[in-house]
Amino acid sequence: MDTLSYKTISANKETVTKNWVIIDAENEILGRLASKVALLLRGKLKTNFTPHADCGDNVVIINAAKVRLTGNKMMDKEYHRHSQYPGGQTVLTAKQMMLKKPTSIVEKAIKGMLPKNRLSNQIFGNLYVYEGPEHKQEAQKPKKINLTEIK
Repeated sequence: MDTLSYKTISANKETVTKNWVIIDAENEILGRLASKVALLLRGKLKTNFTPHADCGDNVVIINAAKVRLTGNKMMDKEYHRHSQYPGGQTVLTAKQMMLKKPTSIVEKAIKGMLPKNRLSNQIFGNLYVYEGPEHKQEAQKPKKINLTEIK
């Protein structure tokens, strides 16, 4: 019996295979889009998933300005930031954020679904979000995937 075949292989950044995928966010619900993209970025759908390594794919999201929010979230959802000065809190609704910078809504939703550690900052660097249908990653030949294929 060959006992070497039973060894658990732990992936590292030299042995991992990272693919490029493209997702069209047009008419997608924000939370469902974010949870599935977080799975792809983390690499949880791969057979060689290792929690301490960046083994996820590089994800390009296009048409981020056409993402949907259900219910009254467009008016009720608030994004807070603070300048660290007294009275420096700024609150924007989702509708105001969509007008100002629609890519940041998608990025914030995905960032919130990643683990809160140093690895998440490295994983988040594999995400590229664009407002419209044009993107700068044509040279990488990203494979278009449908979100309904992801569990």
